[in-house]
This record gives sequence, structure tokens and C-alpha cells, in this order.
Amino acid sequence: MIKLNFKILRLSFKSSHLYVQVRSIRFYFANSSQSTLDSNRVLNELSKSGRINEARRLFDKMPERDEFTWNTMIAAYANSGKLTEALELFRETPIKSSISWNSLISGYCRRGMEIEAFDLFWGMQFEGQRPNQYTMGSILRLCSTSGLLNRGKEVHGYVIKTQFESNDYVVTGLVDMYAKCNCILEAEYLFKMVPDKKNHVMWTAMVAGYSQNGEAVKAIECYRDMVVEGIESNQFTFPSVLAACAAVQAGNFGAQVHSFIVRTGFEANIFVQTALVDMYAKCRDLDSAMIVLNNMEVDDVVSWNSMIVGCVRQGCEEEALSLFRKMHARDMKLDSFTYPSVLNCFASTKDTKNAMSVHCLIVKTGFESYKLVNNALVDMYAKQGNLECAFQVFNNMPNKDVVSWTSLVTGYAHNDRPEEALKLFCDMRTAGIYPDHIVLASVLSACAELTVVEFGQQVHANLVKSGLRSSISVDNSLVTMYAKCGCIEEASRVFGSMESQDVITWTALIVGYAQNGKGKDSVRLYEEMIASDIKPDFITFIGLLFACSHAGFLESGQSYFASMEKVYGIKPGPEHYACMIDLLGRSGKLVEAETLVNKMDVEPDATVWKALLSACRVHSNLELGERAAKNLFELEPQNAVPYIMLSNMYSATEKWEEAAKIRRTMKSKGISKEPGCSWVEINSRVHSFMSEDRSHPRTGEIYSKIGEVMLRIKEAGYVPDISFALHNTDEEAKEIGLAYHSEKLAVAFGLLSVPAEGPIRIFKNLRVCGDCHTAMKYVSRVFLRHIILRDSNCFHHFKEGQCSCGDYW
Repeated sequence: MIKLNFKILRLSFKSSHLYVQVRSIRFYFANSSQSTLDSNRVLNELSKSGRINEARRLFDKMPERDEFTWNTMIAAYANSGKLTEALELFRETPIKSSISWNSLISGYCRRGMEIEAFDLFWGMQFEGQRPNQYTMGSILRLCSTSGLLNRGKEVHGYVIKTQFESNDYVVTGLVDMYAKCNCILEAEYLFKMVPDKKNHVMWTAMVAGYSQNGEAVKAIECYRDMVVEGIESNQFTFPSVLAACAAVQAGNFGAQVHSFIVRTGFEANIFVQTALVDMYAKCRDLDSAMIVLNNMEVDDVVSWNSMIVGCVRQGCEEEALSLFRKMHARDMKLDSFTYPSVLNCFASTKDTKNAMSVHCLIVKTGFESYKLVNNALVDMYAKQGNLECAFQVFNNMPNKDVVSWTSLVTGYAHNDRPEEALKLFCDMRTAGIYPDHIVLASVLSACAELTVVEFGQQVHANLVKSGLRSSISVDNSLVTMYAKCGCIEEASRVFGSMESQDVITWTALIVGYAQNGKGKDSVRLYEEMIASDIKPDFITFIGLLFACSHAGFLESGQSYFASMEKVYGIKPGPEHYACMIDLLGRSGKLVEAETLVNKMDVEPDATVWKALLSACRVHSNLELGERAAKNLFELEPQNAVPYIMLSNMYSATEKWEEAAKIRRTMKSKGISKEPGCSWVEINSRVHSFMSEDRSHPRTGEIYSKIGEVMLRIKEAGYVPDISFALHNTDEEAKEIGLAYHSEKLAVAFGLLSVPAEGPIRIFKNLRVCGDCHTAMKYVSRVFLRHIILRDSNCFHHFKEGQCSCGDYW
């Protein structure tokens, strides 16, 4: 008989449930005995209410304990995470039943303690206890949440041996385990092997598995079959199918699911609402997403984050920033996902002032230590062109990952600082960070900008060695890099090895062929592109018209130019007009070129007038050249190029006074001519030369080689073209001056330094002069060398006395 002190025991009823609130319980035992049944009942109530210490005091006072007593106390400890106490009590228990084993295994599984959980799982069997469906459920959940595929396969083997494969509860656990371990085919096989009707948990596990493994279409189909079978969906099913709709932008199907959610009464569930906002936002239906967001009773930060991301992706930066301000005004708890989304707005709007304000807020709220936020800061500052701030944030990060490095390297590459980009990439590799596709594409673009083909080849080789699957962005960058470095055969090989090509790929090779003097190949490739149903874009036509201009394809160029707007709806820009004027000018049709300038739909810019001025220089049309130069003086008053070109035209016609007047004008306006410079890269070291340069350590050898070169090519028929010596001196002085042009010094050094079987690669900041162009052809024939010279306009491949440009540059 139990006698209770009711002054301390207080009973209350609420919603038909009895809550026993005990401050202290004094048990008085009639005849020195207590009912074990009643004690177990109180012990169970204390355990379920989480009052473990009071439960333990009662347990210790009980004179008699049965199996239920021990199991209840072990379960109480295990469920509350006190696994050490649970294990101690488990070892003391005189009777170890399947219930006590399951309680202990379940406790370790919930805490993700793999070794201890599996030791108990196998130990249970060693002790003669057969695991039941609840044991299997706990151990499979551990494998699912921790990604323990091999362990899960071991359990699956045991399931087959012990004939649990017909148990729906166990099979559901296996389906979930395989799905969460990225083995969706195995999960699908088990799911389909279940006969008759499957329960809603198994259906949900399969829908979620498809969705999480990138099989969005299958997830939608599975959900549809689930509905057809009459299986009820719940708050776990809907988020998975909505995520699948978001992944493939199946907005219409998502809206149908939304209707079903309303009919089944789950529209108020916060997880379902969050999934709806995310689905509508990713399906570009911001109005519907906003309606769901506004109808939510609770301000859920995940939903607001999804809404902000959706706005950013659709270019609605102001709406995204407005949402962020509302979150801040409502005192919502911003998280590490909120800030990166907002920072993306500033990356595209270039709003540096507000960007700095958000950065300050990040510091104030303690998120400056979060890697995700820091990466977003680096990316934002880099895209704004504020590389100093980007580097400062990056430098202060204690732990940098591939995203951190990629954001900074890409920032430098895209802000015209390719040298620093390559240096950072080297630092990244030294730090042991393996590059991803994004940084590789940026680094290859930097190599193309600097024309450092050796570095680009090393990056390409490392990509192949790493086993990293290439992507279309990396392949496009490889094509561009090789083409811009004059390795057009390698560019073509990369193009041919690609599984698929997009318009950027085709355009890169079309432009590459054009710049490397292969106009016919550019036109051929363009026709192949059209035959492959790839629609050309604005840039494609620039490359195509450039090719026609440099190959002299007048009729083809005019036809392609006309097709831009008529066939493809692309309005020509100044760049296209410049190519057409260059094409007409090179063909000697200066009147037609001037007419086209006057008929342009857009205002002629400097590139157009430069093209016309260049054509006038080639065909010695001084009158039209003066008009073109006058327009350039107004558009680019500090650009030395039109002054120099006009001065050279005067000099070529021996109008020395007019030439001198132009140069005096330049001097009075403080306009300086960019000096001509040529350089050669040997063993990753750049050797630069100016005209008549004597600063190189091997000057004596170089000038001696120049003497030999000039002697041998003259014997082969070379005659110096002194019209390119633009100073009023005697013929001998002019001839000597031509011999020491920077590109001739560079080729002499190349002959001394580059192995006979390798090409001599020369780069020049200005257009190569006509005399040097002729000399290079003779050098290639006399010395049996392949010379690749890239000037400011295009590549010249000199081989066996011929140039790839066909003397049409």
C-alpha cells in the first residue's frame, strides 16, 4: 500500500492529460513492501517528462526491480543523451532484453556514434539477442544521416540473411539509406521490389531520394504515382516534390501541388510554406512567391532568404535589398545564408556605399568569421573592381577554401590584372588547394591576355592529370587561350575533342582562325556552325567580318553583314561597321567606305574612324585621311595613334613640314607616342626589345646576329623598304634604322635562343611595319624557321617565305 503526502503532491488536469508535478516524493511502505507496479508507473512518468535525476532517485530506492524497471531507466538515460550512465546501468541489469539493447543502440545512433552503435549491434547478436525491426530502423537511420554506405550494405546483408527483406519498416530504412548515400539506383530497385501497396513513409523516402540525388523528373513522376495509388502525402512529402519542381523549373506542376496542399490542409505548415516560396522563386514566379511569404504567420528566415535569392537571380536587385531592409527592421535573426544573397546584389549594382554598410553590419552581428559570408564579401568586392578590399577580406580569413581563392583569382583576371591572377593561382596551388572549373577558366583567360602559352599548357596538363572532368567553360577558355597565343592547331584539336560546343566555342575558333590569318577556315567554320543549328551572336559576326576583311572576301563580307539584321535580328554595332569599312578600304573602295560611314545607324566611334584612316594610309588617300583624323582628334584628343598615322602619311609623301607640325601639336598637348616594343618568352622569362635597344645582356651577340641576318636575306632577294623609315635622313641611315627595329632584334634573339625545331614567338604592342613583315618572310625561308609574330592587329605565321595573312593585314 502506497501512502502519499498530498501536501506536497499537486495534481492538475489539462486537455484530458494528467500532469504529475512532484517536488519531492516520500514513500511510506506498508508492511515494509511497495508495489513494484505502481513504482514502475511513476518511474515511467518521470522518465517521459525528462526528470531523469528524480527518476534515478526513485529507481535507487526501489527494493525490487523487474525487467520493465531496468528497461525504463536505461531508455531514460539513452533518450536524454546520457549514454555513459545508460551503458553503466545496462551492464548492471540482470536481464538484457531486446528492449534494453534497442534503447542503448538507438541512443548511440541518435548521437551519430558509429563505432559504439555497431559494437552493440553485433554484440547483441553475440549475446543471443535477435535484432528486430526497431533495431534495424535505428541502425539504418545512423547510416543514412552519416552517409555510412559500406556499413549500410553490411546491414542490408544481415537483413537478407535474417529474412527481414519483407518487412516494410526495414525496407523503408534501406531505401532511405541508399538514397541518402547517393545510391539512388539501389534505392529504386528495393522500392520497386516491394509487392502490393507501399506505405506513405516508403513513398516519401523515394520521392525525397530522387529529389536529393538530382533526379527531379523521376521525383515528380514518383509523386504522381503516389497520388494515383491513393497514398496520402504529408509535411515531409510536399517539400521534396516542390524542391524537384524548383530544380527543373516545373512551375505549373508546382502550382498543382500547391492546390493539393491547400486541399489537404498543409498550407499552414512552415516547412511546406518555405518549400513553396523557394519553388515559386526558382521558377521565376516572384508574385506567387511573395503571396505565400506574406501569408506566413511566422517570419521564417529561410523563406525570406529564398525570396531574396529569387529576386537576385532575376535581376531584381532593388526588390531584394528592400526585402533585406524589412528583415532587418523586423528584427529577424539574419543568418549566414542571408548575407551572401544580399552581397550578390551589390556585386551587380556596384553600390559601394551600401555594400560597405552591410559589411559593417556583418562585423557587428559576428558573421565576419563565417567562411560562406567572407567568400561572398571577396566575390562582391572583386566584381565591383575593389580588389584591395577583396584582398584584405581574403587575407584576414583563417581558413580559405577553393571558393575563396577562385573569387579572388577571378576578380584579378576580370579586372585587367592578369599577372596578379596567375601569381595568386600559383599561391593557391602551393597552399594545396585543388582548382575547380571556374578558376581554371579564369586562369586560362589570363594566360590568353598575357599570351603566356607555356603557362597555359601547364594548366592544361594539370587539368588532364587531375582527372577532373572538363566543362564547356574550361574548354572554351582553352580554345580561346590557344587561339590568342597563336597555337591555332591546338585550339582546333581542343574544339574537336569537345563533347558539345555552344555559340561561345564556335565564335572563339572563328575569331581564332581570323586572327591567325586563316580567313577561309573562319568562313568554313561559320557555315558548319549554321548547319549545326547554332545561332550566331553579336561577337560571332565581329570575328566573321574581321576574317572577311583580312582575307579580302568582299562579297561574302557584304552578304554576312546584310544577314545580321535581316536573318538573325542582330543590329550591327560600331565594331561591325569598323570591320566593313576596313574590308572596303582594303579592297580600295574608299568612296564606298566613306558612304557607309555616313549611312551608319549608330554614331561612328573611334574604331570606325581608325579603320577608315588606316585604309587611307594604305591607299595614300591623304585628303580622306585628314577628315578621318580630324574626327579622331575630337573623339580621342589624347590618343597618339591618329596623330602618328597622319604624320606618317605626310612623311610617306615627303611632306616633312606637315609631319613636323603634327608632332609639334602632340608635344604642345602633352600627347606622347607609345614606343614600339617587341618581346620573346624563353623558359618562362620575358625578353623585351625597343628600337635600336642595347640594354639586353647579350646585346653583342644580338647585333652580330642582326648583321648576319641582314646579309643573308639580302642575298636571298630582300630589299629594305625605306618608305617605312619615317625620319628625314639619308638612305643609308634609314636602312640602318630599319635593321634595328624591335621585331628584328627580337627575331635575332629568337634565332640565338630557341631550338631549331621550335617556333619563334614574338609579340609586339603596335602593328608590324611593312619592311619588318617582308624581312620576316625572308628569315623564315633562309633560316628554315617557323616565326609567329603577334602584333596589335593579328597573328602572322611566317613559314617557308610565306605569311598566313597573305600580305593582307
